[in-house]
Amino acid sequence: MAVRRVMPIIRSEAVPESRAFYGLLGFEEVMNHGWIMTLASPSTPAAQISVMTSDKSAPVSPDMSIEVDDVDAAYAVMRESGAEIVHPLQDEEWGVRRFFVRDPSGRVVNVLSHR
Repeated sequence: MAVRRVMPIIRSEAVPESRAFYGLLGFEEVMNHGWIMTLASPSTPAAQISVMTSDKSAPVSPDMSIEVDDVDAAYAVMRESGAEIVHPLQDEEWGVRRFFVRDPSGRVVNVLSHR
């Protein structure tokens, strides 16, 4: 299993203001579903930040996302380790397969692969 990118998620109701603020640092909007917006660096597209009001299909909002090349393998490893699965592995309508797991410091991590 390989990590493709790691992205912090900022919970905020100030999505347009966040777009403008991070735009000052060179970020551009690359995705916006209304409840989550992702900004990326045009020169380094894997350098990204997401701004989220709340997660659309999960009971808790994650603190970060980690995109892997094989989310099913990541899910199996986390379950076997005894880590707390906060949101089960599932396919989402916006084209990702994901699950949430809690890290040792209590942060919720969204682990995903694009389909």
